[in-house]
Amino acid sequence: MYRERPSRLSGAVVWANTASGSGLVLPDGCMDLLWHEGRLIVAGADTRAQVTEGEEGSWYGVRFYPGSAPAFLGVPAHELRDRRVALAELWPASEVRRLSGRIEGAADLPTALEEVVLERAEAPDPLLRRLVGALDAGRAVGATADELGFGTRQLHRRALDAFGYGPKTLARVLRFRRALGLARAGVPFAQAAARAGYADQAHLARDVKELAGVPLGELLGRR
Repeated sequence: MYRERPSRLSGAVVWANTASGSGLVLPDGCMDLLWHEGRLIVAGADTRAQVTEGEEGSWYGVRFYPGSAPAFLGVPAHELRDRRVALAELWPASEVRRLSGRIEGAADLPTALEEVVLERAEAPDPLLRRLVGALDAGRAVGATADELGFGTRQLHRRALDAFGYGPKTLARVLRFRRALGLARAGVPFAQAAARAGYADQAHLARDVKELAGVPLGELLGRR
């Protein structure tokens, strides 16, 4: 069973999930700090769906607002793209052991994980918030770069460090999430495609297959 709530960290989400069997973790433009079986793990931003198998048990996480995790981790996002990495590979092992001990001894594991994040994290960069908001609204990358006062190459470098990939990939992932949300709400696929910014339903179908690895109808039937 999956559940989530807004975090006290601006734009972030605290979640918990009891996994059984295989599942799909879909691209969403975000990075997460995870707690599973006594381990702190960082989930980098994904460019494709990640299949979870043999990872049963209780998982807890803090999902950062897009672009805000690298400031907390001290690592550019592109170094963690499509990866799951133990926090001890990024931070001193002694510090990770101390934090792990705090979380493991807590009565409320998601809140304890959130407290660890709150001690170090910063509010999302306002400029990055504007970038995410513009792309999520379907604005073109070039026009968005102009509005933010960046050259296209400068924006690409900034996006690699913040999100793990360039702004065009971020825009594609956000468009995919918009369409998926509409389809899950019962909007017919052709209408969902048009409202999300796809050229047509076939364009949506191709994008879903590439990003999720399964057709849209099958994806909607999964957890």
